[in-house]
Amino acid sequence: MTQSAARPFLRAVRSLVLGLALALAVPAGLGLPPAAAHDPGGALTRTDAKRHEFLTAGTSVPLVGTPNMHFVTNVPDVTAISGCFAKSAPYFYTSTVHSIAVYDVHDPLAPQLTGLLPDLVFENEAMNCGEKKVDGSLVRFVLVGIDLTQASTDDIAHVRPVGYDEFLVVDVTDPHHPTIRSRAKTSSSTHTVTCVRDTACDYVYTAGGSVVDLTDLDNPRELTVLSDSPAMRPNAAFSGGVGHKWNFDTAGYGVHTGSGGSAVYDVRDPAHPRLVTSTDATGAAPGWNDFIHHNSDRPNAAAFQPGTAPSVANGNVLLVTEEDYENTDCATAGSFQTWYVSTLDGTPAAIHPLDRINPVDPGEGVALPDQAFCSAHWFDFHQSGIVAQGYYQGGLRLIDVRDPKNLVEYGYFAPGLSEVWDAYWVPVRNSQGIATGRKTNIVYTADLVRGLDVYTVDLPGSDTGGGLPLPLLSAGRGRPGIPGGASRS
Repeated sequence: MTQSAARPFLRAVRSLVLGLALALAVPAGLGLPPAAAHDPGGALTRTDAKRHEFLTAGTSVPLVGTPNMHFVTNVPDVTAISGCFAKSAPYFYTSTVHSIAVYDVHDPLAPQLTGLLPDLVFENEAMNCGEKKVDGSLVRFVLVGIDLTQASTDDIAHVRPVGYDEFLVVDVTDPHHPTIRSRAKTSSSTHTVTCVRDTACDYVYTAGGSVVDLTDLDNPRELTVLSDSPAMRPNAAFSGGVGHKWNFDTAGYGVHTGSGGSAVYDVRDPAHPRLVTSTDATGAAPGWNDFIHHNSDRPNAAAFQPGTAPSVANGNVLLVTEEDYENTDCATAGSFQTWYVSTLDGTPAAIHPLDRINPVDPGEGVALPDQAFCSAHWFDFHQSGIVAQGYYQGGLRLIDVRDPKNLVEYGYFAPGLSEVWDAYWVPVRNSQGIATGRKTNIVYTADLVRGLDVYTVDLPGSDTGGGLPLPLLSAGRGRPGIPGGASRS
């Protein structure tokens, strides 16, 4: 999703209406008071139990799925839109239209609600986790992009009834007491906001190309706007052009996605990014970009060598979501794509298409009769070569990218009354609770209707990510215990 005066806010309207309807439907007493965030053993636990009983009664019924996917549990978090994992401790954060929630995931198969910040916000569809040392102490925070509205009891002096050029820095260092630490005003869209280096987040890029200095967490400063990014060139849907998301790899490059396709920047000096290359003309062509290049990933980026055969292992394959949420035909509504990065030597238009897939096509999975909102959306790559991706009413889909020129669906799970916005592989953590960079076989989804769902997946070669003995679950089996992990703080 993105904002543009030329396009109707169909998703914004449907999401806000759904959120308000669900909020009005919840009986009095099920809302979480701010003070409960300080009492994880008392009011919070009792309230969450009530919410779970009310929200899941008669609705948490798996509808259809493949045998290699196993539903584990549901944690209700009405109007869940996005989330992210902390790198230095086992916590998962979610953003809904009404709050920022903190989950303890020491046991990743049983997330526990730990803290809550009331925060009426739309849309924040790509909440980003960041952390950095401040005066010798580690600070964890999430970045919250503001699109249409934002208001919080934690910062009542700053209420934004409308606007999409500001973002929040929410301090989550104390998992029981998330607080708004600061806010940044920019001169471009803050639809998404991303740390260049999430474990040393001194610089932040926004959807519209703003480069923000976050050296002082209490005083963010916009440095410049990359208004000439090729990703923001016009296409048939956006006559004025628009940017959507930055994704940064491990080799010092950032990919900007938008209406014009995808553009790669050298961000090793993040205050002075340098354009390297972009997608060729196909990046804005019908079929490959009917609405917008939404988000991306270049796995194994450090292995890149120019001229090598296209392979995820070679670091020369760019994974891209092409979102087209207004298209109601699931066979063509937004695809998952692979692109070949031929060189990073400054040659223009050096990224070329390889393949694309719409797995909610009846011939490649299952398309439900009532689906009319089933575009590809946010995804996460697993080192086994399997991508987990949300497809709104199309549910959770797994895509095999081991052959980037021949994408195939690996599995799917589509619950009833569902709208999956995002999917995340749970990270492997060491004995100190720090993410290692590898992924387990556990998938979380952020579902606008159901909240947070947890699955396990039978991966190629039974790859659970290494480091944790996580038996694959099947129907009727109990949840395995998870040893080790950092102490709760």
